[in-house]
Amino acid sequence: MAVGEGLRTIEIGGLPFAPLRRAELLDRVFGDLAEGRGGWLVTANVDFVQRAQREPEIRALYDRATLVVADGAPLVWASKLAGTPLPERLAGSDITRWIAERAAREARSLYLLGGADDAAARAAASLSARFPSLRIAGHASPWIGLPPTAAELDALADEIVPCAPDFLYVAFGSPKQEYVIAHLRALLPGTWMIGCGISLSFIAGGVSRAPVWMQRSGLEWLHRIGTDPRRLARRYLLDNLPFALRLLAASVRQRLAR
Repeated sequence: MAVGEGLRTIEIGGLPFAPLRRAELLDRVFGDLAEGRGGWLVTANVDFVQRAQREPEIRALYDRATLVVADGAPLVWASKLAGTPLPERLAGSDITRWIAERAAREARSLYLLGGADDAAARAAASLSARFPSLRIAGHASPWIGLPPTAAELDALADEIVPCAPDFLYVAFGSPKQEYVIAHLRALLPGTWMIGCGISLSFIAGGVSRAPVWMQRSGLEWLHRIGTDPRRLARRYLLDNLPFALRLLAASVRQRLAR
């Protein structure tokens, strides 16, 4: 299913975003599961939009998703400036928690894949303790290349497909996690798959998330820089920030043109 099929979308920076609130997103995902359909959820931030614009191969991967939602306050701001507002930010780190909570209530299963070191195992233990009725189908934190090799993808499939989970969290970071999901989608058509970046480390407790006030004010990226400045400072300050400003300016021009 292509992005946004059967659903109105709002284009920001060339990507089609689903204008959903939390309850609507969860109802869509769990409703599809009840009817035997899986899907692919992309939680896109400014980095995703920038990557999609400069790398056609990665854009093609994102276009194969079932739903794209805005994980990033600048994207919500841009939609409002353009006059086509998204109702709220839907952060991947929140979605993974919301889905696990509802999956526990509905006796659904979850497989956790990726993350740094043993983050998947620790996240599985944390979720099991918090939601005892959640069925953990399995977990693994293998190293894979970028792009993953055919042998690496086949090994992942051999491990995960027999588990047939209702949900699969893939935490390799983008675009590595999208390559993995694209390979597994045809093999697990009844599974909802979510690329969730660093979320398993948040769940496991190995990395602290920004305070709520920073999340709500769009400053979570500053906290992320503080936790890993060597890796993230250049990305956020020299790449993402100028791009975000250009995106906001383009949204204003788009609104004025209408």
